[in-house]
Amino acid sequence: MALADVNDWIDEFARPGLIWYAKRLSGNDTLANGSHQAGPYIPKELLFEVLPSLNRSDLENPDVRFELRVDSHPDVRMVRAVWYNNKFRGGTRNEARLTNFGGGQSALLAPDSTGALAVFAFRPEAGGDPAFCRVWICGGDGTEADLMEERLGPVEPKTPVIWRPGITAPQAEIFEQPVSRSSCWLDEDEIPPAWLTSFPTGMQIIEKTILLSPSRGINVDDRLVRRRKCEFEIFRSIEQAVWMPKITDGFRNIDGFLGLANTILQSRKSRAGKSLEYHVSAILGEEGFIADEHFSHNPVIEMTKRPDFLFPSVQKYNDSGFPSEKLRMLAAKTTCKDRWRQILNEADRIPVKHLLTLQEGVSQGQFNEMTDAGIRLVVPAGLHGSYPETVQPHLMTLGQFIGDVQNIWNCSS
Repeated sequence: MALADVNDWIDEFARPGLIWYAKRLSGNDTLANGSHQAGPYIPKELLFEVLPSLNRSDLENPDVRFELRVDSHPDVRMVRAVWYNNKFRGGTRNEARLTNFGGGQSALLAPDSTGALAVFAFRPEAGGDPAFCRVWICGGDGTEADLMEERLGPVEPKTPVIWRPGITAPQAEIFEQPVSRSSCWLDEDEIPPAWLTSFPTGMQIIEKTILLSPSRGINVDDRLVRRRKCEFEIFRSIEQAVWMPKITDGFRNIDGFLGLANTILQSRKSRAGKSLEYHVSAILGEEGFIADEHFSHNPVIEMTKRPDFLFPSVQKYNDSGFPSEKLRMLAAKTTCKDRWRQILNEADRIPVKHLLTLQEGVSQGQFNEMTDAGIRLVVPAGLHGSYPETVQPHLMTLGQFIGDVQNIWNCSS
Protein backbone atom coordinates (compact mmCIF):
# COMPACT_ATOMS: atom_id res chain seq x y z
CA MET A 1 0.00 0.00 0.00
CA ALA A 2 1.24 3.47 -0.83
CA LEU A 3 1.53 6.43 1.49
CA ALA A 4 -1.76 7.80 0.17
CA ASP A 5 -3.48 4.66 1.49
CA VAL A 6 -2.69 5.25 5.17
CA ASN A 7 -6.05 6.92 5.73
CA ASP A 8 -7.76 4.05 3.90
CA TRP A 9 -5.97 1.57 6.18
CA ILE A 10 -7.11 3.45 9.27
CA ASP A 11 -10.70 3.63 8.03
CA GLU A 12 -10.69 -0.05 7.07
CA PHE A 13 -9.45 -1.37 10.41
CA ALA A 14 -10.84 1.16 12.88
CA ARG A 15 -13.98 -0.89 13.32
CA PRO A 16 -15.58 -2.82 16.18
CA GLY A 17 -14.35 -6.36 16.60
CA LEU A 18 -10.69 -5.47 16.09
CA ILE A 19 -8.08 -4.65 18.71
CA TRP A 20 -5.35 -2.16 17.93
CA TYR A 21 -1.97 -2.41 19.60
CA ALA A 22 0.44 0.41 18.82
CA LYS A 23 4.03 0.66 19.97
CA ARG A 24 7.35 2.23 19.15
CA LEU A 25 9.57 -0.63 18.01
CA SER A 26 12.58 -1.10 20.29
CA GLY A 27 15.96 -2.59 19.57
CA ASN A 28 14.81 -5.81 21.23
CA ASP A 29 11.82 -5.92 18.88
CA THR A 30 13.97 -5.61 15.76
CA LEU A 31 17.39 -6.97 14.88
CA ALA A 32 19.07 -3.69 15.80
CA ASN A 33 20.90 -5.03 18.86
CA GLY A 34 21.26 -8.63 17.74
CA SER A 35 18.75 -10.17 20.13
CA HIS A 36 18.22 -13.86 19.39
CA GLN A 37 14.55 -13.44 20.28
CA ALA A 38 13.98 -10.54 17.89
CA GLY A 39 10.33 -9.90 17.20
CA PRO A 40 7.83 -7.33 18.43
CA TYR A 41 6.87 -7.91 22.04
CA ILE A 42 3.12 -8.29 22.54
CA PRO A 43 1.89 -8.62 26.13
CA LYS A 44 0.75 -12.08 27.10
CA GLU A 45 -2.55 -10.71 28.36
CA LEU A 46 -3.31 -9.25 24.94
CA LEU A 47 -2.29 -12.43 23.11
CA PHE A 48 -4.61 -14.44 25.34
CA GLU A 49 -7.43 -12.04 24.43
CA VAL A 50 -6.70 -12.36 20.72
CA LEU A 51 -5.92 -16.08 20.87
CA PRO A 52 -8.01 -17.72 23.60
CA SER A 53 -6.84 -21.15 22.40
CA LEU A 54 -3.30 -20.17 23.42
CA ASN A 55 -4.31 -19.85 27.07
CA ARG A 56 -3.85 -23.55 27.93
CA SER A 57 -1.85 -24.10 31.10
CA ASP A 58 -2.67 -27.80 30.83
CA LEU A 59 -0.46 -28.02 27.71
CA GLU A 60 3.28 -27.53 27.64
CA ASN A 61 4.24 -24.51 25.51
CA PRO A 62 0.97 -24.30 23.51
CA ASP A 63 1.19 -22.47 20.20
CA VAL A 64 -1.13 -21.00 17.57
CA ARG A 65 -0.36 -19.90 14.02
CA PHE A 66 -2.13 -17.06 12.27
CA GLU A 67 -1.66 -14.78 9.29
CA LEU A 68 0.13 -11.48 9.84
CA ARG A 69 0.15 -9.11 6.89
CA VAL A 70 2.28 -5.95 6.94
CA ASP A 71 0.29 -3.69 4.64
CA SER A 72 2.87 -0.90 4.63
CA HIS A 73 5.35 -3.35 3.05
CA PRO A 74 4.98 -6.40 0.78
CA ASP A 75 5.28 -8.79 3.72
CA VAL A 76 2.90 -11.66 4.59
CA ARG A 77 3.74 -14.36 7.17
CA MET A 78 2.16 -17.20 9.05
CA VAL A 79 3.53 -16.25 12.45
CA ARG A 80 3.56 -18.45 15.52
CA ALA A 81 2.38 -17.40 18.94
CA VAL A 82 3.79 -19.58 21.70
CA TRP A 83 3.29 -19.51 25.45
CA TYR A 84 6.39 -20.76 27.24
CA ASN A 85 4.77 -21.97 30.44
CA ASN A 86 7.15 -24.36 32.20
CA LYS A 87 6.55 -22.35 35.36
CA PHE A 88 3.53 -24.60 35.80
CA ARG A 89 5.85 -27.62 35.70
CA GLY A 90 8.59 -26.59 38.07
CA GLY A 91 10.38 -24.19 35.72
CA THR A 92 10.61 -20.41 35.65
CA ARG A 93 9.27 -19.31 32.25
CA ASN A 94 5.84 -17.77 31.89
CA GLU A 95 5.93 -15.59 28.81
CA ALA A 96 4.33 -15.46 25.39
CA ARG A 97 6.11 -14.51 22.19
CA LEU A 98 5.54 -14.20 18.46
CA THR A 99 8.02 -15.96 16.16
CA ASN A 100 8.49 -16.91 12.48
CA PHE A 101 8.75 -13.38 11.13
CA GLY A 102 11.33 -14.34 8.56
CA GLY A 103 14.49 -12.85 10.05
CA GLY A 104 16.13 -9.99 8.20
CA GLN A 105 13.58 -10.16 5.39
CA SER A 106 10.83 -9.01 7.75
CA ALA A 107 9.88 -5.35 7.72
CA LEU A 108 9.13 -5.63 11.43
CA LEU A 109 12.61 -6.93 12.23
CA ALA A 110 14.54 -4.57 9.97
CA PRO A 111 17.02 -2.56 12.07
CA ASP A 112 15.86 0.61 10.30
CA SER A 113 12.41 0.05 11.75
CA THR A 114 13.71 0.62 15.29
CA GLY A 115 11.87 3.56 16.78
CA ALA A 116 9.11 3.43 14.18
CA LEU A 117 5.49 3.45 15.21
CA ALA A 118 4.00 0.05 14.42
CA VAL A 119 0.25 -0.44 14.62
CA PHE A 120 -1.17 -3.96 14.86
CA ALA A 121 -4.87 -4.49 14.14
CA PHE A 122 -5.82 -7.89 15.53
CA ARG A 123 -9.03 -9.76 14.84
CA PRO A 124 -9.45 -12.26 17.68
CA GLU A 125 -10.40 -15.89 17.23
CA ALA A 126 -14.17 -16.16 17.17
CA GLY A 127 -16.70 -18.85 16.37
CA GLY A 128 -14.13 -21.18 14.91
CA ASP A 129 -12.63 -18.49 12.68
CA PRO A 130 -8.87 -18.03 13.07
CA ALA A 131 -7.30 -14.80 14.19
CA PHE A 132 -5.50 -12.53 11.79
CA CYS A 133 -3.40 -9.39 12.10
CA ARG A 134 -2.85 -6.43 9.79
CA VAL A 135 0.10 -4.17 10.49
CA TRP A 136 1.21 -0.72 9.43
CA ILE A 137 4.79 0.38 10.11
CA CYS A 138 4.98 4.15 9.91
CA GLY A 139 7.85 5.51 7.88
CA GLY A 140 8.73 8.49 5.78
CA ASP A 141 8.88 12.00 7.22
CA GLY A 142 6.57 11.34 10.17
CA THR A 143 3.34 12.07 8.31
CA GLU A 144 2.13 8.50 8.73
CA ALA A 145 2.83 8.49 12.45
CA ASP A 146 1.06 11.84 12.80
CA LEU A 147 -2.01 10.39 11.11
CA MET A 148 -1.98 7.38 13.41
CA GLU A 149 -1.53 9.50 16.52
CA GLU A 150 -4.41 11.72 15.50
CA ARG A 151 -6.55 8.65 16.09
CA LEU A 152 -4.60 7.05 18.94
CA GLY A 153 -3.03 9.94 20.80
CA PRO A 154 0.71 10.04 21.50
CA VAL A 155 2.47 6.67 21.51
CA GLU A 156 5.69 6.94 23.52
CA PRO A 157 8.54 4.46 24.01
CA LYS A 158 7.72 1.73 26.55
CA THR A 159 4.11 2.92 26.62
CA PRO A 160 2.08 0.96 24.06
CA VAL A 161 -1.47 1.99 23.35
CA ILE A 162 -4.43 -0.37 23.05
CA TRP A 163 -7.60 0.62 21.28
CA ARG A 164 -10.77 -1.40 20.90
CA PRO A 165 -12.71 0.58 18.29
CA GLY A 166 -16.30 1.15 19.27
CA ILE A 167 -15.66 0.25 22.92
CA THR A 168 -13.32 2.73 24.54
CA ALA A 169 -11.05 5.54 23.56
CA PRO A 170 -7.43 4.59 22.90
CA GLN A 171 -5.64 4.08 26.18
CA ALA A 172 -2.03 3.65 27.13
CA GLU A 173 -1.09 0.40 28.85
CA ILE A 174 2.20 -0.03 30.66
CA PHE A 175 2.93 -3.74 30.65
CA GLU A 176 6.69 -3.78 31.08
CA GLN A 177 6.91 -1.17 33.83
CA PRO A 178 3.73 -1.08 35.96
CA VAL A 179 2.89 2.23 37.51
CA SER A 180 3.81 2.38 41.19
CA ARG A 181 2.87 5.88 42.31
CA SER A 182 0.65 6.59 45.28
CA SER A 183 -0.87 9.80 43.91
CA CYS A 184 -2.21 10.85 40.52
CA TRP A 185 -1.51 14.54 41.13
CA LEU A 186 0.46 15.83 38.16
CA ASP A 187 3.28 18.27 38.51
CA GLU A 188 3.21 20.97 35.87
CA ASP A 189 6.00 19.30 33.87
CA GLU A 190 3.91 16.09 33.74
CA ILE A 191 0.91 17.83 32.19
CA PRO A 192 0.78 17.73 28.37
CA PRO A 193 1.62 21.27 27.19
CA ALA A 194 -1.55 21.45 25.07
CA TRP A 195 -3.66 21.03 28.22
CA LEU A 196 -2.21 24.22 29.70
CA THR A 197 -3.63 26.28 26.84
CA SER A 198 -6.77 24.27 26.12
CA PHE A 199 -8.36 22.48 29.06
CA PRO A 200 -8.55 18.73 28.33
CA THR A 201 -11.87 17.04 27.72
CA GLY A 202 -13.35 14.64 30.25
CA MET A 203 -12.43 11.68 28.07
CA GLN A 204 -8.81 12.84 27.81
CA ILE A 205 -8.62 12.96 31.59
CA ILE A 206 -10.16 9.50 31.79
CA GLU A 207 -7.51 8.18 29.41
CA LYS A 208 -4.80 9.66 31.63
CA THR A 209 -6.49 8.15 34.67
CA ILE A 210 -6.44 4.69 33.10
CA LEU A 211 -2.74 5.10 32.36
CA LEU A 212 -1.97 5.97 35.99
CA SER A 213 -4.40 3.44 37.42
CA PRO A 214 -4.24 0.31 35.22
CA SER A 215 -6.69 -2.57 35.52
CA ARG A 216 -4.37 -5.53 35.95
CA GLY A 217 -5.10 -7.50 39.12
CA ILE A 218 -7.78 -5.09 40.35
CA ASN A 219 -11.43 -6.10 40.56
CA VAL A 220 -13.95 -3.84 38.86
CA ASP A 221 -15.33 -2.32 42.08
CA ASP A 222 -11.94 -1.27 43.41
CA ARG A 223 -10.88 -0.21 39.93
CA LEU A 224 -13.81 2.18 39.62
CA VAL A 225 -13.28 3.76 43.04
CA ARG A 226 -9.53 4.14 42.61
CA ARG A 227 -9.92 5.64 39.16
CA ARG A 228 -12.49 8.14 40.30
CA LYS A 229 -10.10 9.31 43.01
CA CYS A 230 -7.22 9.34 40.54
CA GLU A 231 -9.24 11.26 37.97
CA PHE A 232 -10.16 13.93 40.48
CA GLU A 233 -6.51 14.37 41.49
CA ILE A 234 -5.54 14.75 37.85
CA PHE A 235 -8.35 17.22 37.24
CA ARG A 236 -7.47 19.36 40.24
CA SER A 237 -3.78 19.41 39.35
CA ILE A 238 -4.60 20.59 35.80
CA GLU A 239 -7.10 23.08 37.16
CA GLN A 240 -4.48 24.60 39.42
CA ALA A 241 -1.87 24.75 36.68
CA VAL A 242 -4.27 26.37 34.20
CA TRP A 243 -6.23 28.78 36.37
CA MET A 244 -3.92 29.83 39.24
CA PRO A 245 -1.69 32.05 37.05
CA LYS A 246 -4.80 33.93 35.91
CA ILE A 247 -6.03 34.26 39.49
CA THR A 248 -2.68 35.52 40.81
CA ASP A 249 -2.50 38.07 37.98
CA GLY A 250 -5.60 39.69 39.44
CA PHE A 251 -8.66 41.25 37.81
CA ARG A 252 -9.48 44.71 36.60
CA ASN A 253 -13.15 44.43 37.50
CA ILE A 254 -15.73 42.23 39.15
CA ASP A 255 -17.05 40.98 35.81
CA GLY A 256 -13.65 39.56 34.97
CA PHE A 257 -13.49 37.73 38.28
CA LEU A 258 -17.04 36.39 37.94
CA GLY A 259 -16.38 35.31 34.37
CA LEU A 260 -13.39 33.21 35.34
CA ALA A 261 -15.19 31.78 38.35
CA ASN A 262 -18.06 30.74 36.12
CA THR A 263 -15.68 29.14 33.64
CA ILE A 264 -14.07 27.10 36.42
CA LEU A 265 -17.43 26.01 37.76
CA GLN A 266 -18.68 24.99 34.33
CA SER A 267 -15.48 23.03 33.78
CA ARG A 268 -16.05 21.14 37.02
CA LYS A 269 -19.66 20.45 36.12
CA SER A 270 -18.70 19.20 32.72
CA ARG A 271 -16.17 16.79 34.20
CA ALA A 272 -18.55 15.48 36.82
CA GLY A 273 -21.48 15.15 34.44
CA LYS A 274 -20.11 12.29 32.35
CA SER A 275 -17.22 11.03 34.46
CA LEU A 276 -18.93 7.98 35.94
CA GLU A 277 -20.36 6.95 32.57
CA TYR A 278 -16.95 7.21 30.92
CA HIS A 279 -15.36 5.08 33.63
CA VAL A 280 -18.06 2.43 33.34
CA SER A 281 -17.75 2.36 29.55
CA ALA A 282 -13.98 1.86 29.82
CA ILE A 283 -14.35 -0.91 32.38
CA LEU A 284 -16.92 -2.69 30.23
CA GLY A 285 -14.42 -2.67 27.39
CA GLU A 286 -11.73 -4.08 29.65
CA GLU A 287 -14.11 -6.84 30.72
CA GLY A 288 -14.68 -7.95 27.14
CA PHE A 289 -17.87 -6.11 26.24
CA ILE A 290 -18.15 -4.90 22.65
CA ALA A 291 -20.10 -1.70 22.06
CA ASP A 292 -23.42 -2.17 20.26
CA GLU A 293 -23.05 -5.92 20.54
CA HIS A 294 -22.96 -6.39 24.31
CA PHE A 295 -23.97 -2.89 25.44
CA SER A 296 -25.11 0.47 24.08
CA HIS A 297 -24.04 3.73 25.68
CA ASN A 298 -26.54 6.63 25.62
CA PRO A 299 -28.77 5.13 22.92
CA VAL A 300 -31.97 6.86 21.84
CA ILE A 301 -35.02 4.69 22.44
CA GLU A 302 -38.76 5.27 22.45
CA MET A 303 -38.36 8.53 20.52
CA THR A 304 -36.60 10.71 23.10
CA LYS A 305 -35.32 8.56 25.97
CA ARG A 306 -31.56 8.17 26.48
CA PRO A 307 -30.62 5.65 29.19
CA ASP A 308 -26.96 5.62 30.15
CA PHE A 309 -26.41 1.95 29.28
CA LEU A 310 -28.56 -0.74 27.68
CA PHE A 311 -27.65 -4.43 27.62
CA PRO A 312 -27.11 -6.24 25.36
CA SER A 313 -27.80 -3.51 22.78
CA VAL A 314 -30.27 -0.97 21.51
CA GLN A 315 -30.95 -3.29 18.56
CA LYS A 316 -32.06 -6.07 20.93
CA TYR A 317 -34.13 -3.60 22.92
CA ASN A 318 -35.94 -2.49 19.78
CA ASP A 319 -36.54 -6.10 18.74
CA SER A 320 -39.94 -6.99 20.19
CA GLY A 321 -39.07 -10.67 19.76
CA PHE A 322 -36.10 -10.44 22.12
CA PRO A 323 -37.15 -11.51 25.64
CA SER A 324 -37.59 -8.57 27.99
CA GLU A 325 -36.21 -10.62 30.90
CA LYS A 326 -32.84 -10.67 29.13
CA LEU A 327 -32.65 -6.89 28.88
CA ARG A 328 -30.84 -4.74 31.44
CA MET A 329 -30.56 -1.02 31.95
CA LEU A 330 -27.86 0.66 34.04
CA ALA A 331 -27.98 4.30 35.05
CA ALA A 332 -24.76 5.85 36.36
CA LYS A 333 -25.29 8.65 38.86
CA THR A 334 -22.71 9.74 41.40
CA THR A 335 -25.47 10.54 43.89
CA CYS A 336 -28.93 9.04 43.95
CA LYS A 337 -30.83 10.70 46.77
CA ASP A 338 -32.51 13.30 44.59
CA ARG A 339 -31.90 11.81 41.17
CA TRP A 340 -33.12 8.23 41.19
CA ARG A 341 -36.60 9.17 40.02
CA GLN A 342 -35.12 10.50 36.79
CA ILE A 343 -34.54 6.98 35.52
CA LEU A 344 -37.96 5.48 36.23
CA ASN A 345 -39.27 6.05 32.70
CA GLU A 346 -36.04 5.60 30.73
CA ALA A 347 -36.79 2.12 29.36
CA ASP A 348 -40.39 0.92 29.24
CA ARG A 349 -39.49 -2.71 28.47
CA ILE A 350 -37.31 -3.05 31.57
CA PRO A 351 -39.31 -3.03 34.82
CA VAL A 352 -36.30 -3.24 37.16
CA LYS A 353 -33.80 -0.43 36.62
CA HIS A 354 -30.27 -0.87 37.92
CA LEU A 355 -28.70 2.30 39.30
CA LEU A 356 -24.96 2.55 39.86
CA THR A 357 -24.15 5.13 42.50
CA LEU A 358 -21.17 6.21 44.57
CA GLN A 359 -23.36 7.73 47.25
CA GLU A 360 -22.30 6.62 50.71
CA GLY A 361 -25.55 5.26 52.06
CA VAL A 362 -29.29 5.86 51.94
CA SER A 363 -31.86 5.63 54.67
CA GLN A 364 -34.02 2.55 55.05
CA GLY A 365 -37.02 4.62 54.01
CA GLN A 366 -35.30 5.91 50.87
CA PHE A 367 -34.18 2.40 50.03
CA ASN A 368 -37.67 1.04 50.45
CA GLU A 369 -39.08 3.76 48.22
CA MET A 370 -36.52 3.00 45.52
CA THR A 371 -37.14 -0.72 45.74
CA ASP A 372 -40.92 -0.29 45.53
CA ALA A 373 -40.41 1.81 42.39
CA GLY A 374 -38.33 -0.92 40.74
CA ILE A 375 -34.83 0.43 41.40
CA ARG A 376 -31.98 -1.98 42.20
CA LEU A 377 -28.93 -0.24 43.63
CA VAL A 378 -25.47 -1.12 42.32
CA VAL A 379 -22.78 0.10 44.72
CA PRO A 380 -19.01 -0.60 44.69
CA ALA A 381 -18.23 -3.22 47.33
CA GLY A 382 -16.04 -0.90 49.41
CA LEU A 383 -18.97 1.44 50.02
CA HIS A 384 -21.43 -1.16 51.28
CA GLY A 385 -20.41 -0.59 54.90
CA SER A 386 -21.87 2.91 54.75
CA TYR A 387 -25.36 1.53 54.12
CA PRO A 388 -27.72 0.25 56.85
CA GLU A 389 -27.13 -3.37 57.78
CA THR A 390 -30.64 -4.21 56.70
CA VAL A 391 -29.95 -2.72 53.26
CA GLN A 392 -26.52 -4.20 52.62
CA PRO A 393 -27.73 -7.71 51.67
CA HIS A 394 -29.87 -6.19 48.92
CA LEU A 395 -27.10 -4.13 47.31
CA MET A 396 -25.43 -5.35 44.15
CA THR A 397 -21.72 -4.78 43.48
CA LEU A 398 -20.57 -3.61 40.08
CA GLY A 399 -18.80 -6.95 39.67
CA GLN A 400 -22.04 -8.81 40.36
CA PHE A 401 -23.94 -6.68 37.87
CA ILE A 402 -21.33 -7.30 35.17
CA GLY A 403 -21.40 -11.00 35.96
CA ASP A 404 -25.19 -11.04 35.67
CA VAL A 405 -25.07 -9.35 32.28
CA GLN A 406 -22.27 -11.64 31.07
CA ASN A 407 -24.33 -14.65 32.09
CA ILE A 408 -27.27 -13.40 30.04
CA TRP A 409 -24.92 -12.55 27.16
CA ASN A 410 -23.42 -16.06 27.23
CA CYS A 411 -26.85 -17.65 27.40
CA SER A 412 -28.06 -15.52 24.51
CA SER A 413 -25.05 -16.01 22.24
